[in-house]
Amino acid sequence: MPTIIDEAAARAAKRAMSFSDYSEGSATAEYNALCAEADAIAAAQKAKVHPQHHEKIDRLLVKYKGRMADNINARNRNAASCPSVMIAGASNFPAAKKNRQNARETTLMGEYDEISGLLERIRSVGTGGIQSGEADALERLRDKLDDLQDVHEEMIARNKHWQNHGTMAGYDDISAKDAQRLDAEILGGYSWERQPVPAYALQNSSAEIRRIKGRIDALTRVKERPPEDWSFDGGHAECDAGPMKLRLFFDAKPPEEIRTALKDNGFRWAPSEGAWQRMLNGNAIAAAKRIVAPIANDDA
Repeated sequence: MPTIIDEAAARAAKRAMSFSDYSEGSATAEYNALCAEADAIAAAQKAKVHPQHHEKIDRLLVKYKGRMADNINARNRNAASCPSVMIAGASNFPAAKKNRQNARETTLMGEYDEISGLLERIRSVGTGGIQSGEADALERLRDKLDDLQDVHEEMIARNKHWQNHGTMAGYDDISAKDAQRLDAEILGGYSWERQPVPAYALQNSSAEIRRIKGRIDALTRVKERPPEDWSFDGGHAECDAGPMKLRLFFDAKPPEEIRTALKDNGFRWAPSEGAWQRMLNGNAIAAAKRIVAPIANDDA
């Protein structure tokens, strides 16, 4: 993957589009400015997230720089492939060739937009939900559960106070003015929802608490007793409960139909591991065993 800008192509592109001279090094300077911006975005994101996310940020940064260099070089070469009508003149102008050039430019600009989107991916690394493979996933899930339960108990307490007193006055540290406002909002609502916290909000809260408890239980079971590895014809599977990854190692490159099945079931090739992998859970194991069945006498 090239990381050097083709100055000769940039110079030729300038000659094909303009009578003015090319400023030597300007294409490289443009690329370096884009890389500097990407470096700053990556550094800022690293400062915000756990170090375990830094490797992914670095991979995206390298991918961005390499693909951006490819794109700049390709656009310059395409621009140099056919001069503008201003440069070539209207007589015998190769209109068909120009149309092909314009179509290629549209494609390359689409790729440029896609490559630029990698910067947003860098900005989003580590900011999503709690991933089971994160080193502190269980701790964070338990903290989240505590917060959800505290909020749920507060909802119940507000409703109970209303049911007992018919007003929010006197509840906790709510001021008289706020209590008057809340009373008006409650009494002005639907008759079946005349309480501080509607029933649907309590139901949603309960469902989220159950979901997080389920994740904690499932993750704890896997951490305490990881599923067993197994062998299959042409390779073996490893269940790594640390990063919560199921990895499939093949002795040789698997045939296309196997690769397609892996992709369709959420597996992705991880060059750094030399394996196909996805998040370790029951669904992943079931999918893997459908694609690469364990050897009959394997204990797994």
